[in-house]
Amino acid sequence: MTDTTMAPAHGVKLSTAAADKVRSLLEQEGRDDLRLRVAVQPGGCSGLIYQLYFDERLLDGDVTVDFSGVEVVVDKMSVPYLDGANIDFEDSIQKQGFTIDNPNAAGSCACGDSFH
Repeated sequence: MTDTTMAPAHGVKLSTAAADKVRSLLEQEGRDDLRLRVAVQPGGCSGLIYQLYFDERLLDGDVTVDFSGVEVVVDKMSVPYLDGANIDFEDSIQKQGFTIDNPNAAGSCACGDSFH
């Protein structure tokens, strides 16, 4: 993982590469009212799945942290599952996309999209 901002209130860290990619995607959307929402939802073959998406809403209990102009929002139910998680963006010949390194995940499935 590349360098990250100091540990935020919701415990999720965003690498410089991930922040740059999110900023680029937000510019493509042409909107300045969106933030990156990171959530954990029931599903997948291991029990829980990650969700990353742009959201214009702020809900009761949401925790937000700004990473150099990229606002990351985590809902109150997801905070304990994501505490200490590192979000990075990889762009190589083998793989392109966001990755989440979560110390709270006891295991994951072969697809890599769900955890428990």
